[in-house]
Amino acid sequence: LSVSELARALKEKGSVALHGILFDTGKSTVKPESAETLKTVADVLKADPALMLEIQGHTDNVGAKAANLRLSQERAAAVQAYLVQTHGIAAARLTSAGFGDTRPVADNATEQGRAQNRRVELVRK
Repeated sequence: LSVSELARALKEKGSVALHGILFDTGKSTVKPESAETLKTVADVLKADPALMLEIQGHTDNVGAKAANLRLSQERAAAVQAYLVQTHGIAAARLTSAGFGDTRPVADNATEQGRAQNRRVELVRK
């Protein structure tokens, strides 16, 4: 997504799922390949100083529910920290939450569905 596309989606829909923020399996460290997507998010935030976001982490249903919930919370917090530390976004503008596998958007029975369920969502507050 471009800066304008992301800004429009947040304004019109109130949320957007990002699949360009990547993590190793079972880990919450943001991978370097995520930098471009996160720069776009930061640029949207910089362009609209009033915009406040909740960063939501979601997992597929592979593994223990409690572990997935914790992992999704840690990943959302890692994205929040990245935006604050790398791009200078005010921490007060961002919150984070993890939902584990409780909000699937696709069927967890297929790898393609599980890949769609592993995501970070931005929700306008």
